[in-house]
Formats: sequence, structure tokens, C-alpha cells
Amino acid sequence: MSAVGDMRARTVIAVGLASIPMATALMCTVRAQEWTLEQLPSGATLHKVTAEPAEYKGRKALKVELTEAATRGKPGIDFRDMPTFVLIPATFKNGTIEVDVLGRLNEKGPPDARAFVGLAYHVTGRGERFESVYLRPLNGRKANPPPPRDERAIQYYAYPDWKFDRLRKEHPDGRFESGADINADEWNSLKIAVENGRLSVRINGREELALADAKVAPAAGSIGLWVDIGTVGYFANLRVTTR
Repeated sequence: MSAVGDMRARTVIAVGLASIPMATALMCTVRAQEWTLEQLPSGATLHKVTAEPAEYKGRKALKVELTEAATRGKPGIDFRDMPTFVLIPATFKNGTIEVDVLGRLNEKGPPDARAFVGLAYHVTGRGERFESVYLRPLNGRKANPPPPRDERAIQYYAYPDWKFDRLRKEHPDGRFESGADINADEWNSLKIAVENGRLSVRINGREELALADAKVAPAAGSIGLWVDIGTVGYFANLRVTTR
């Protein structure tokens, strides 16, 4: 399959009708793009990561890890809530992003590595600004971690100003994190819905995190398949719906 053939895009026109009169009918355009991620999508670029086709636990996917240089680098400069992703040129502001994802340790990270894997969105330029939702599978309830780790399986952050440590310090109520029924080395479906600063995160069809106060004004940008230190991430079946 060619890189071009790996992407299927379609546009759907949905029409909602006001009761009276018919002239007040509202037309809403929804555009959906899909990538199987059996190989690197056309136009994608790598930012401190490697990416290669792989088959893992019965699924063809894109395998993503930090480069060796990034792994040997410094926290807050080369990794840890940084622009470390496969950047896909899909313009997204409001709508949904869905992907099947698996994170496992690669024995190259520090003791606090949790198989970090997820999505970046609203990425401007080469990653000067973006938002992200990622998983810490080893903090999932199925991994049976001690408190408070069991409520830190999902993380939202906004780069560069609002990384996890600042969010946790300034919002000790934990509103930007959540628990989830996940574990490392298992496939999970991750779906985020974004609407003008509001965010909903669903794992395997269940809403686990909802925010009404994302930390940056939403701006249209690209999509990233994101990993962090100590992680092998697998991504399959990416679907981006914009409206």
C-alpha cells in the first residue's frame, strides 16, 4: 500500500432543519480523514522520534519511540511533555480525534516511566505550541498502582506553558488528570472531542475526563502521534473529524 493510499478522506454534508420555516435550515459541513497507520502517512514528519511499520498483538500499526539522542537528553528539553511526535498535516480545530493505541516500556527510561503514549493536537508550526492528551498505562486501574497514581492514568497539558507538573501544582484538585481502566502492553481506543476549549476524553467508549477550561485558546493546527521517555508506542486506525 502506498503512503497516499494509506489515507482515505471524505466530506459529509449534514443538514439540520428548523421546524418553521424551511428557509431557516442550517447546513453543517463535517470532514472526516482516516489513516490505517500501517505505514508513515504521506507528508508526515518526525520530531525527536522514530517511526516504522510493525505488527503487534494482532494489529498492523505504526511503531513510535524517542530517538536515541532524545532519550539521552535532558528532561524538559528533549523529553517530558515536549514536542516528541509524528506530525501529521491534518488541520484540526473542533471535532474529534480517534486512534487505537498501545504503550509499553522499552527499558530505556527512568524508574518513573509509565509507558506514556497519546495525541497532540492544535500543533502550530513544528511544535511551537500544542495541546496534548496522553495515557500513563502503568497508572491505569488494571495495573493496580498505589494512590494517587491510580487517578493519574490520563493527562491533559498545553505546551509550552502548562505542562503536567505546573498543572498539578496550581490545580491540586487534579482536574487535568483522571484514572482509567487501562494497563501497559494492551490495545485501547482513545477518543478526544474538542469544542472551543471544552474537552472530552473517552477510553474504550467510556468518558474518563471532561474539561471546560483548557489552558489555551484553541487554534487550528496539525495532529501528532505522541510518545515520551521510556515508551514504545503503537498507533493504528487514526480518524480525524472536523467541523
